[in-house]
Amino acid sequence: MADSARDLRLPSLDGLRAVDAAARLGSFERAAEGLAITASAVAKRVAAVEDLLGTPLFLRNGRALQPTPACLDYLPPVRAALALLAQMPQHQRPHARARRLRISAPPTFARLVLVPALEDFSRAHPGIDIEVVLSIPFLDNPAHSAPQADVAVRHGDAAALGGTVLMHDVVLPVAAPALLQRLGWPGAAATPADLALAPLLRTPVEPWAPWFAAAGLPWPEPAQGPRLVDLGLTLEAALGGQGVALARPALARRWLADGSLVPLFDLTARPAHQYLHLPVATGGAAADFARWLVGVGQAAAAEGLAALRH
Repeated sequence: MADSARDLRLPSLDGLRAVDAAARLGSFERAAEGLAITASAVAKRVAAVEDLLGTPLFLRNGRALQPTPACLDYLPPVRAALALLAQMPQHQRPHARARRLRISAPPTFARLVLVPALEDFSRAHPGIDIEVVLSIPFLDNPAHSAPQADVAVRHGDAAALGGTVLMHDVVLPVAAPALLQRLGWPGAAATPADLALAPLLRTPVEPWAPWFAAAGLPWPEPAQGPRLVDLGLTLEAALGGQGVALARPALARRWLADGSLVPLFDLTARPAHQYLHLPVATGGAAADFARWLVGVGQAAAAEGLAALRH
């Protein structure tokens, strides 16, 4: 066994790869391109294998190479050995890790606008893994939380926070048909003043003041009724017939379209706060996502207005 090991003559792996490439591609120059080395390096590696075997493997005709009969006999086992080595996972480069992009957004925006559209972004950017984390309106400090995300969506005063408005939306009162039936309203209230007879759902995230002003009602914010610190919970309460909600069509578009929620008036108002994209990370995937997100917000606002006309 020891004597046979001493008698064994093995070429280098680089030499075998050079012989294979030169035979496949027909010249040292093309083989060099495939192996990402110089043509002279390919020639030296082939020559080293030829010296070891004691026979030429190629006939040189200018730059063109023609495999010799010895080469044609030698290539099948060489290629089988190279293929076997290439199949070993230890010899394969790990796949490039997908880049993670962290998106911070309020719960209702994330659930009703962002997440339903995420598949479109993922299909267009397969190398990016999206992580969505939630921010809490009014309990969340953008100055502290924004650095934890690559893209930050916030609900607040555009003038105070800056950033890019994602949805130029409106607000208007909506209610479930069951509540209207209990109130004795055939399909909607007769006048805005009739809201004094209805339970109004309250949330600091969406104050009633802008719509009251647009309707000419000198009313303060409602002091009674369920108070919910989340727009999604407010919509759920309205769907359950618990009261009238001041809703954004972009968020309520699904229920407006199927009749689960009914607008009480055609009168709309601009909301007190907007959904904003705050710049955190700049350039690269974050910039691509921010541009995509503006389009998603605009589409949701347009769908909401279309649902009102449904």
